[in-house]
Amino acid sequence: MPAPESNAGFRTVRPGIAERLSQMIQLPTVSAELAQRGHEPFAAFERLIAEQYPLVHEHLALEKHTEYGLLFHWKGAQPDAAPAVLMAHYDVVPVDESDAWTYPPFEGRIADGRVYGRGTLDDKGPLIVILEAVENLLADGFVPARDVYLSFGGNEETFGVAAQAISAAFQQRGITPWIVIDEGGAVVDAPLPFVPGRSAMVGVGEKGVLSIRLTARGDGGHASAPPTLTAVRRIARAVDRLGPGTFRARAPRAISRMLSQLAAQTPGPARHLLRLLGALPPLTARLFAALGGEPAALVRTTVAPTMQSGGTAANVLPSQASATINLRIALGETVDATVLRVRDRIGDPLVAIEVLEGSEPSPESATDNAQFALIAEALGVSHPDAPAVPYVMMAATDSRHFHRFTPAVYRFAPLEMSNAQRAAIHGVDENVEIAALERGERFHRELLQRLQ
Repeated sequence: MPAPESNAGFRTVRPGIAERLSQMIQLPTVSAELAQRGHEPFAAFERLIAEQYPLVHEHLALEKHTEYGLLFHWKGAQPDAAPAVLMAHYDVVPVDESDAWTYPPFEGRIADGRVYGRGTLDDKGPLIVILEAVENLLADGFVPARDVYLSFGGNEETFGVAAQAISAAFQQRGITPWIVIDEGGAVVDAPLPFVPGRSAMVGVGEKGVLSIRLTARGDGGHASAPPTLTAVRRIARAVDRLGPGTFRARAPRAISRMLSQLAAQTPGPARHLLRLLGALPPLTARLFAALGGEPAALVRTTVAPTMQSGGTAANVLPSQASATINLRIALGETVDATVLRVRDRIGDPLVAIEVLEGSEPSPESATDNAQFALIAEALGVSHPDAPAVPYVMMAATDSRHFHRFTPAVYRFAPLEMSNAQRAAIHGVDENVEIAALERGERFHRELLQRLQ
């Protein structure tokens, strides 16, 4: 199918996208609180989208994979062509009741041109713009050039098995998607401090995830006569040895591609600096590591102690203490090598290391192929001032279950997100602009129309 003209197929987005998202937000699909809240919010969400998107449910076949995986299949004009897979998740993270939200997190308040509430950005906002685009195209009688699957998971936030089961079904059926697009990057202002303008940051690689528990034992007893090295102090020393410099910095190819792309849109002396950094990965790695924060996380495996335990009373030495460490593994590294490095860095055989959960970092998807070009073309219509820029996704997404057997996996939610909005993800006052939702629908509609 030839690509449409830039304004071809333009139509006004169905009125009420904000109201539909508001209804989604009102369902507290908190996967981490399933024991307290029960399954009903998830079942209600499934019923809700059936009501909101009748054409999707009429024309697309729906499969359930586990209790929380929804897979819609839209048959295309070329049944033998490899399909496109659009992913999102409909579960959300818990809300800390002590946090002060401007509007209640599960009210779905519409105010000031925005929708407020838990999940508006992560990830019901990105999910709804997919459904909106498909519903609108179905209303126009459109048939995609190749099959399209919509893969929606209900337990992404708890590293659940819904997306894993869906990807396993693809493998069992011998289906290798032509492209997979999941959440991840977004349209942002000033992607680096000295880079002006907007960019659409498209994740071409994803860091791995490793959670480990460190445990040490010691003599219990009264706290009035402690030994030199108690179980708690042994664990504290181990945690202290796992500082920011535990892992060496290395700039993956995706970062060099990002810098080269940003150089093309940056005026003045900063352009030359970006080109230099893009051409010299070792220099980039050292600079980004020195900057700390997100730049450092792009070039090295990060280490974050998240939980500690031990002891039953203020005046009693615990016989056992533990700490949980969350690591995000840099591209090019492995789970096994990361565990070995942690063990070597701690340097204490009396500290046991238990792997709680581990997934390898992804390979890097190409940017010089038809798939990335398709994303850039759709952005040229929906967000003409935001060129597609590759980068490394630092958090985990459901797409990690596809990247083992699918060569073209990209992580991008077509929504504008300011720094404040990005900080609100998993935080307080999460919100999305209604205009951003409308542009996100336009992105997916253009992408689907341009499939060949």
